[in-house]
Amino acid sequence: MLIDLQDRVVVVTGAGRGIGRTIVETFAQDGASVVALDVGTDDLGRLEADLSARGATVAPMRCDVRDAAAVDAVVSGAMQRFGRVDVLINNAGINVEGRLEELDAAAWDRCFEVNVRGTFTTCRAVAPVMKQQRSGRILNAASFAAIVPSIGASAYAASKAAVVQFTRTIAGELGPWGITANSYAPGMIPTAMNGFAELDPAEQAKKLDTLTLRRWGAAQDVANLLCFLASDLASYITGTLVDVSGGKLATQVPAAAYADPL
Repeated sequence: MLIDLQDRVVVVTGAGRGIGRTIVETFAQDGASVVALDVGTDDLGRLEADLSARGATVAPMRCDVRDAAAVDAVVSGAMQRFGRVDVLINNAGINVEGRLEELDAAAWDRCFEVNVRGTFTTCRAVAPVMKQQRSGRILNAASFAAIVPSIGASAYAASKAAVVQFTRTIAGELGPWGITANSYAPGMIPTAMNGFAELDPAEQAKKLDTLTLRRWGAAQDVANLLCFLASDLASYITGTLVDVSGGKLATQVPAAAYADPL
């Protein structure tokens, strides 16, 4: 059984680096045409050069997902070039930290603008296209923080919980047209945003002790899940949150299993 993404048209936000770049590379290598969106042009330029050299089809477009007009223009451009949009992956997001009394209201708003409004604008833009096609896949990045939040990260956790409920709602609204919508919750995947890999060994060990599979996740783990959810194999999965966290807190003390000799 093979996951076939040949000739699918996939829009990926936050595509220039980190998990987003790996998502773009994976879909492109599997034969999809990828519209890669990011707010920065340098990362997009490098991405296009690398993938074009491998014979992949990638269309980089600078876009701030908070800007509804810009998002609409991107979808229009994708339609002009490719004639369809099969998959939307909302990977773009930011983190805002701070406990209640010290959290700046502007920072709270910025977190919701990118994580929630950005998801809303892109989903709204592709919905008419997917309805006309009577098919489509919408995949929205949530976070394990939407399930179990961290102290000092209320804005991020609340925004990602909003993404989960938004995704469930649009799954119901778009289901009659054969469109599925799911969210996914990456766990501890070292990125420039979270700095896990730069923590001292003792702090890394504490975090790894919360994982059933006691290792950092990789961006490829997320990309592999999204390829499945974007494929025909996942046509009966919609309105759900998929956890890709290595079993973070699946049991109360997962580290206890590692205390026994293997």
